[in-house]
Amino acid sequence: MGTESAAGLPAEERLGFHVKRVEQELMALKHAALKPSGLTVPQYTALFMLDGQAGISGAALARGCLVTPQTMSTILANLEAKGLVERTQHPWHRNVLETHLTEQGRQALAVADAAAVAVERRMGAGLSAAERAQLIALLGRCSAQLAAEDA
Repeated sequence: MGTESAAGLPAEERLGFHVKRVEQELMALKHAALKPSGLTVPQYTALFMLDGQAGISGAALARGCLVTPQTMSTILANLEAKGLVERTQHPWHRNVLETHLTEQGRQALAVADAAAVAVERRMGAGLSAAERAQLIALLGRCSAQLAAEDA
């Protein structure tokens, strides 16, 4: 039997603890896997998101990568300094910078994504396809519930 808090919920029944533990394990493995590519996990995530949404603004990219706009600004500046992305002024909206992968960025993403996919496959290797789908659905329900309670 686990230790109960004053609120009466044992540690092993706290979903947030389990989600956080897996998230930390996943990020540590991805960090190690991405190290040879020279990318951090946030940089890889930004390149991954940009690959599917060329020209996206920094603010929209920040939302998609689950970071603050300030953090994304730093990530993009570092990626631009490495020659992996280029940012250009939007043709009509002068205050908006569009971000695109460079050819070098596409190559870096391909290398990094292979490493990240290996980690993702490792994480899901003990689950059937149906269990993976169920886990994704259950996490989606948890997220929706938290968002509904927040609103």
